[in-house]
Formats: sequence, C-alpha cells, structure tokens
Amino acid sequence: MSTRIKILSTNSESYKAMMNLEMTLQTTSLSNIQKELIKTRASQINQCAFCLDMHTKDALKYGETAQRLFLLNAWRETDLFTEEEKVILAMTEEITLISQKGLTDETYEKATQFFDEEQIKSIIMAVITINMWNRIAISTHLQVPKN
Repeated sequence: MSTRIKILSTNSESYKAMMNLEMTLQTTSLSNIQKELIKTRASQINQCAFCLDMHTKDALKYGETAQRLFLLNAWRETDLFTEEEKVILAMTEEITLISQKGLTDETYEKATQFFDEEQIKSIIMAVITINMWNRIAISTHLQVPKN
C-alpha cells in the first residue's frame, strides 16, 4: 500500500488547527495513561495501524503495562482497569461508534460519578481528536515505521 498525500508534512491552516487542538488536550487534567487508553482503544476500533503503533509505544513510555494493552479490546472481561478507566473506555467506544447509539445517558451518568464537567469535556474532545487523526492516517495510508 503506497502512502498518499502527505497531510502531516503540510503547513496548512487546518493542520495547524488540529495541532493546536492536540496541544490543548495535553494541558487537561487527564493523566497520560488515560489519554493513551483513549487513543489506543479508538485506534483499535478504527483499525488504524499507524496510530496503534504510536500510542501503544507512548502508553508503555508513560508506564502502562503490556498486559493491559494486550487486553484493552476486552477491557470489560478483566478487572485490570479501574472503574474510572472503564468509564473512559465506554465513552471512547460509544463516541467512536457514534452511528450505533452515541454516548448513552447511562455512560454519561457514570462519568459524572468520577469526573467533573471539565474532565468530561476533555474526555469527549480527546476521543473526537483521535478519531480525526485515525481518519487522516487511514485515508492517506500512513505506514507504520519499520524499526
């Protein structure tokens, strides 16, 4: 598969806006692990190899365990994730798979038990942002770097 247009190397205003959004998300109160769980789970759902490669490496760098990454797509079946993380993962799935049912009232209510309004906004925006990056990577055939 050949790479298409190199959107990530352009200097377009839309790319700059996306990078500004990404930088803004870095200043939220969500932990690096929480952000990488969002990015990795959405990238699994979207089957984005480029982003999966990047974000699993980042997660490991921030102290995530290989075991949790291996079991991430089956998070409901394990007790390796905290209740807060399970809410984040449910939100990630529901927002990523928006055409199925979207962010349900049940999941949103659970989120309010663990997170304040600003954190919920950050989770939603983090999910939206990684979905945007996944779509760029997949549409442009970004390749996983060979090590």
